[in-house]
Amino acid sequence: MFASLSARVAGIGLIVVIALASLAGLLADASHETSTSFRAVTHSADVIETTEAALGDLREAESGQRGFILTHNPAYARSFAQSIAGATRNITRVVVLTSDNPLQHKRAGEIARLMAERARILRRPFALAGSGDFARAGALIANGRGLDLMDTITMLTRSFLDEEKVLQAARGAAAERRLTSGKFIALIGASVVAFLVVIGFVLLIRSIRRPLGIMLQAMTELGSGERQARIATAMGSREFDRLARGYNAMAERLESAVTDQVESELRLQVVNGELHRNSEALREHSDVIELLGGMAHRMQAARTDDELAAIIRVFVPRVLPDIPGILYAHNNSRNLLIPIAGWGGLAVASDGFAPEQCWALRRGRSHCVTEPGSDIVCGHVPDDEIYHCEPLLAGGEVIGVLYLRGVVDTDSRFRLRVLSENIASALVNHRLQRSLREQTIRDPLTGLFNRRYMEETLTLEIARASRSGAPLSLVMCDVDHFKRFNDEFGHDAGDTVLQAVAAEMRSRFRDGDVVCRFGGEEFTIIAPGTTPEALLHRVEMVRKAISELTVRQNGRALGTTSMSFGLATFTSGMAKDGSTLVQAADAALYQAKREGRNRALISRLAA
Repeated sequence: MFASLSARVAGIGLIVVIALASLAGLLADASHETSTSFRAVTHSADVIETTEAALGDLREAESGQRGFILTHNPAYARSFAQSIAGATRNITRVVVLTSDNPLQHKRAGEIARLMAERARILRRPFALAGSGDFARAGALIANGRGLDLMDTITMLTRSFLDEEKVLQAARGAAAERRLTSGKFIALIGASVVAFLVVIGFVLLIRSIRRPLGIMLQAMTELGSGERQARIATAMGSREFDRLARGYNAMAERLESAVTDQVESELRLQVVNGELHRNSEALREHSDVIELLGGMAHRMQAARTDDELAAIIRVFVPRVLPDIPGILYAHNNSRNLLIPIAGWGGLAVASDGFAPEQCWALRRGRSHCVTEPGSDIVCGHVPDDEIYHCEPLLAGGEVIGVLYLRGVVDTDSRFRLRVLSENIASALVNHRLQRSLREQTIRDPLTGLFNRRYMEETLTLEIARASRSGAPLSLVMCDVDHFKRFNDEFGHDAGDTVLQAVAAEMRSRFRDGDVVCRFGGEEFTIIAPGTTPEALLHRVEMVRKAISELTVRQNGRALGTTSMSFGLATFTSGMAKDGSTLVQAADAALYQAKREGRNRALISRLAA
């Protein structure tokens, strides 16, 4: 049951938890009983105090009555009324408090009845004195009828109080006993739990120390050069058994590796001899290496895909003569191998293929079919074709693949390897240059083209429109009340609004439109081949989509936003650098602002 070390730990933990839970239950019960007992003591004290207060109020009522009748002082009359009310209120509360004790409740009810009778007797002389008949009131007091009743009340009250005090003492003693019992339970329970924890950890440490010693001894022997050191004894737990098996497997592999190293050294000696014999062949390859160096230099200097393709078509047939082929480059965004250049009469198709279709890319090494049916055929190659695929990799990343039709003989393998390395390096450099150019023309916050790119593109498109006579339109737009977002939510919120608006415009304008961030909250869209009237429809769709956009930041709603748009079209009288066209669109934008914002207007110069 406890063959596993983790099972033992869990068992010890479970026992400790059960013990702690039991101790907590006992302590909670003892605490509850003690609390109940102390509440009972407090209850008895409240009964005693309230009863004594009721009796005292009744006596003060007697004093007030006599003082009023004897001195005719109204102050005694007020004292009498207050005392009678206090006595009634307190004895009524005593009756309620003793409802949990039938005997005391009955006694309290009798005392309350007698006190009510005594109060009634006291009120008669008081009423006569209140009407001015102090003589009759004094006579009623002098007959002594109420004294016997007061003595009876006093006697019953004392008996009631004595019984309640006895009950209070008994409850206090019970509370003390329960408190003592709780302390005893806490001490004994804590000792038991501590004992269980100590015993559990002692057993756990014993089950760990022995297998650790065995493993340390075996590892020490292995480290000192004893390659046959193994763990053969049972370890006493499932986890340490697995560790022992892992150690034995590691020792076996280490011994095998040492043996392989000796054999490798022997093979290296043989290879070294072969290298010496091949030195003449390497010298014969010097012309090829020089050719590859020139090709690599030109590929590193290439700036466009067309230049790179031209270099490939010129040099690869010279490095690998009589072997037609195609160079494919990996497109990360589409995850496709796209053809770059072909040579030797092979036609280059416009479409590509997925990396999974090429066994060379799957395996990360060369893949070739030297005769039909001799190996698995790649998915991008006809079934009956003899070919060679060479993967182009850099840092474990797929860069491209060289597809060669025919058989690459042994003498050409070196050329192919160096050629592949040079082409892979050139493709990486070409990709890096393209990425750096993207960084120089893109706005880092929104991902749109920046103002520099906008100005260059606008000048180019104006030149094209001037030559072809095709329409060219421009949109200037900005976010309405953008300062509100910065003032109310901070500049990070303003950046979030700009990113949301940019994403909306990028998704809704057509691919031929150039969406740029002009600066701040202002954006520019260059729309070649489009009149402002036709462009206005697309702008309205974008405007409505943005006005319905609710921007959120970190779960907080920033509210809705809107944009104003100004449209203009290029005319022959405008400046060729685009400044006049920008001013016309900007004027239409500010006109839209003045007319209430959240609208798109066409410049009057374009009308």
